[in-house]
Amino acid sequence: MNLERYFYRYGEATFTLFLINSGVYTIEAILSRNPFWISDRVLAFLGQWNYAVTHGAWWQLFTAMFVHVSIIHIGFNMYFLLVLGSQLERILGPKRLALTYILSGLAGNLLTLAVMSPYVISAGASGAIFGIAGALITINGVIGRNMQGAIINAFILFILNSILPGVNAYAHLGGLLMGMLIGYYYGQRIRRRLSWAYGYW
Repeated sequence: MNLERYFYRYGEATFTLFLINSGVYTIEAILSRNPFWISDRVLAFLGQWNYAVTHGAWWQLFTAMFVHVSIIHIGFNMYFLLVLGSQLERILGPKRLALTYILSGLAGNLLTLAVMSPYVISAGASGAIFGIAGALITINGVIGRNMQGAIINAFILFILNSILPGVNAYAHLGGLLMGMLIGYYYGQRIRRRLSWAYGYW
């Protein structure tokens, strides 16, 4: 398979993150002996089990953002990673896209750790993907001088995707807020460059 065209189409960092998530899910499926649903034992080890994190397994805060519960879970998340990640990568570049993914995923997992039960096990890239979405929304809001609209859009995005049962809304919220902060910072930088280049704003 010629992967080069996919790196070109979706972006170097975005497609690399896609491959990492897919590879981790393959490992999960092998360990679970089930390609469709991942066992609680595997999720407690590779995902984020709050009890384990508070007893020294801090690395789960990072691994959990690459771990998924089922084939449907990873399918939806990887679709939105490719769609949204490729857009943000074209604006900010591969390093900043990867940084947004990691920082947003970590923010969502830290909020999950802070407010949810010690016995909760969570997993998924959705916190990181919400961060990417939040960055895109906020960059557009800053450049278009419509931050009020950007905040409303981000709020609607959060509500519509966090009301379903079994969804970790705290991971979504933490990731979204971190992504919005990143987007605001880079949006301001982009707007200043446009101002210098074209003499407006």
